[in-house]
Amino acid sequence: MRDVLAEMRIQGLGVIDDATLELHPGLTVITGETGAGKTMVVTGLHLLSGGRADASRVRAGAERAVVEGRFITSADSGAAAVAADAGAELDEDGSLIALRTVTADGRSRAHLGGRSVPKAVLAELSEHVLAVHGQNDQLRLLRTAEQRAVLDRFAGEPVLSVLESYQQVREEWARTVRELTERQERSRELAREADLLRHGLEEIESVAPESGEDVELVERARRLADADQLRELAGAVHQALVGDAEEATGSPGALGLIGEAQRRLSTAEDAALRELEPRVAEAAALVGDVGAELAAYLERLDADPDELARVLARQAELKQLTRKYAADIDGVLAWAEEARERLVRLDTSEEALTALAQQRDELAGKLAEHARELTAARREAAKRLSSAVTEELAGLAMPQARLEVVVQGRRTERNDPFALPVGGEVLHAGPDGTDEVELQLIAHSGAPALPIHKGASGGELSRVMLALEVVLADADTVPTLVFDEVDAGVGGRAAVEIGRRLARLARTHQVVVVTHLPQVAAYADRHLVVDKGAGAGGLTRSDVRRVADEERVVELARMLAGLESTQTGRAHAEELLATATEYKQEQLEKRKGKSGKKESKDPNG
Repeated sequence: MRDVLAEMRIQGLGVIDDATLELHPGLTVITGETGAGKTMVVTGLHLLSGGRADASRVRAGAERAVVEGRFITSADSGAAAVAADAGAELDEDGSLIALRTVTADGRSRAHLGGRSVPKAVLAELSEHVLAVHGQNDQLRLLRTAEQRAVLDRFAGEPVLSVLESYQQVREEWARTVRELTERQERSRELAREADLLRHGLEEIESVAPESGEDVELVERARRLADADQLRELAGAVHQALVGDAEEATGSPGALGLIGEAQRRLSTAEDAALRELEPRVAEAAALVGDVGAELAAYLERLDADPDELARVLARQAELKQLTRKYAADIDGVLAWAEEARERLVRLDTSEEALTALAQQRDELAGKLAEHARELTAARREAAKRLSSAVTEELAGLAMPQARLEVVVQGRRTERNDPFALPVGGEVLHAGPDGTDEVELQLIAHSGAPALPIHKGASGGELSRVMLALEVVLADADTVPTLVFDEVDAGVGGRAAVEIGRRLARLARTHQVVVVTHLPQVAAYADRHLVVDKGAGAGGLTRSDVRRVADEERVVELARMLAGLESTQTGRAHAEELLATATEYKQEQLEKRKGKSGKKESKDPNG
């Protein structure tokens, strides 16, 4: 099951008073006249993603704006893990409810799965379920770390396997570097610590405690101190059980009485009585065993003042240790073991530092080799990614644009503890390699290559993001993609190409698009329209409704330069729908042929 945003409810946000959007797992388009409130849908999605709360977005006269999203996810998904960490729970049907409230005075609250959470939790959730690409919020793929991660996902196993090897060696190398640096920079302090540890170990070793000895000594001291009372008690119990053989007139004891009972039962003529004899014999044996143990106890029990003095002296020695190092002797022994291990790491002798530096250099050589392999694999993948995205841009009204995926070494800063010589350069060896990855756009022939957020306008940037998402469709782990005004400044054939790409993307992702182009809207699996009208007090009030069949034709005709009332406009709209439906059906048949599996989706939502 693919994670999806099944439903979103918006209350008191901008011109939207109260509206519920039921989203399709494929492609949902949102249309409406300028100023109707389409942007508020994207604003709501930003709020659900943990974005900044803006009190100015709260509807005039409303106390608060509320955005609620219902995600359908699985129990083993990343979204479910985020919810579990936050103490939230999935509903019985697998739904996960996220809620964001913004008051008119700017205060914001977030809830997930019925629990109040920091908004950062919603931001973490969105990393698993939702990516918003808006005119002014092209954030996800603009971060350097994310661009590197995107390239690695696109490259797949050739990069990921080398990266895993690199990270394993780097962890050991970094630990060695830190340890060597600590020993060199803190040699005097570490030497003092080592002296204290050695003194403690000498003190413990001179006493030579044994595990559990303190507990055993407490018992021995008590027994020696109370020897007379214990002997009286044990003797009385022994006599009661086995009697006193020296006194002819004395009581025979329990053992004698049981023996007599056993003899009588064994000679009984009644079978039922004879059956009791073995059980009485067992009782006799048990009493005999206890009597023997009591006799042995009495033999060992001596009131020995000298032995008691020795035990008390030993206890005093052990208490000297437990006062300094731990609550009991087992704890003292554990401290000693940790101290021995720590002493190994505190060795600041020239021999120890030389050996550690040699280990660091050997690991650095291995790490540099993995770093070179990783860079080579990334650069090969960067060429393929650049070519694929550039090809997509040609069909998105950017025929002269070219995307360059630049992989270059990350230079070190002064006193960088993780500086690594690689191929004649000194680079920073981070957890993900020595590379910096940057997406650069050449907007047209002769233009310089610039980072994409500097080399593209808002609309162009949205199209670059769309091209990337189409190329990365199989590698992208975020299931829901939102595009706001991805078709800005586009028309004609390019608009059709955008619609087709969104339709293809919707076969592997849930896609939500705010658009003003009928050529794009025609490819929707579900078509939502934001309508505006007059509300109470003369305020503009917008609502969201789903359109299908004839209503959808009317909306597409309206988008065709306001031709909803003409036969020509309706005919054109019907033609757009027919063309889009035919294209989606062709794509569906191609996927069936590739996968060999039956797939169905209602193209009209």
